[in-house]
Amino acid sequence: MGRRGVDEDGFTLVELLVGAAMGVVLMGAVASLVIGAVRYQPRITKKAENVTSARWVLERMTREFRNGEKIASSSTSSQVSFISYERHSPCGSTTMLTAAQASIPCKITYTCTTTSCSRTEAPPSGSGGTTQLLFKGINSSQVFSYPPSGSPVEATYVKVTFRVPDPQGSGSLTVSDGASLRNSTLSY
Repeated sequence: MGRRGVDEDGFTLVELLVGAAMGVVLMGAVASLVIGAVRYQPRITKKAENVTSARWVLERMTREFRNGEKIASSSTSSQVSFISYERHSPCGSTTMLTAAQASIPCKITYTCTTTSCSRTEAPPSGSGGTTQLLFKGINSSQVFSYPPSGSPVEATYVKVTFRVPDPQGSGSLTVSDGASLRNSTLSY
């Protein structure tokens, strides 16, 4: 039998065992990261859904405020009522007016509780109307404010602030915007 040469490459048993142990530790760390990410993903998804829903409702509200004429004096931090011009006839229905017909005045009321917000569209007299749930998932009924005076009387600007619970349970996320009532100076 021949003698082994000094320049033969290879690993000793100790080197292989150390390399395998390091590989196991590295794979355990990677697996731990993947498991943590998979567990956290539903919370991230819920947070994104809550914020997206709040932004959509916020956009709808501010669009209607811009078409509004006058904030009702009975408005509070959890409810705002105003006259706006809508493309439905009668108010609260799903029947759209034709392009040749002018928009009609309707009384719009947004009401928010500590868990949800709803929208009611009624004739300007305020009787009847159709209520629709817009958004669930807030944790404060203090949604509307009327800067700069703080009072809805003579208000021409409405600020909306949604506080959406953080799925991690640590406080809340805030989504806020506001709009001026463009038609408030027209005196229809």
